[in-house]
Amino acid sequence: MNFDAARNRMVDEQLIPRGINEPRVLSAMRKVPRHLFVEEALQDRAYGDYALPIGEKQTISQPYMVALMTEALELSGSEIVLEIGTGSGYQAAILAELSRQVYSIERIASLALRARKVIEVLGYKNVDIKIYDGTLGWEEKAPFDGIIVTASAPDIPKSLTDQLKLGGRLVIPVGTRHFQTLIKVVKKKDGLVKMPLTECVFVPLIGAYGWGE
Repeated sequence: MNFDAARNRMVDEQLIPRGINEPRVLSAMRKVPRHLFVEEALQDRAYGDYALPIGEKQTISQPYMVALMTEALELSGSEIVLEIGTGSGYQAAILAELSRQVYSIERIASLALRARKVIEVLGYKNVDIKIYDGTLGWEEKAPFDGIIVTASAPDIPKSLTDQLKLGGRLVIPVGTRHFQTLIKVVKKKDGLVKMPLTECVFVPLIGAYGWGE
């Protein structure tokens, strides 16, 4: 399979027609080899318009959802970003292309270790991965210019908005375990401004400020 052609087709047919137009985001989506973040048996499906299983009842998000969430962070290249839910590591790699430093938290050790290995093979030096409860954030590295949560929460964790810089952006799916709305949060002096982006379905965010096991 010609993965380069498949990656470009993904951008041209799935992202641009749906309104993803930030040049740097499109460039990152064309560059990062998504197929390396899934099992070999699924690599020929890596650029399809859907999420894929990565083990441990977790998924790698649909390409459009990765692009939409990334675009919502409004990254210029100088930011420090926190990702909650490393999963396959693909979203972290996209963020690594677009920001100065990425801190990513994964509660499942096997996924974190596999993601770290792929990210190292690809040569990214600006990604740190920690095995931890992501709903608590990464306090010693805060504040963050952007926070991206790749699992669904019953509400927006205050622990995360507390770690967001003034003017920073948080993107998170909020709702029930089975259906959510993707929300963009901007931290202003007088509070949080919340903007709904799209309806979505993510795996549940497990932790102290998420869902129970």
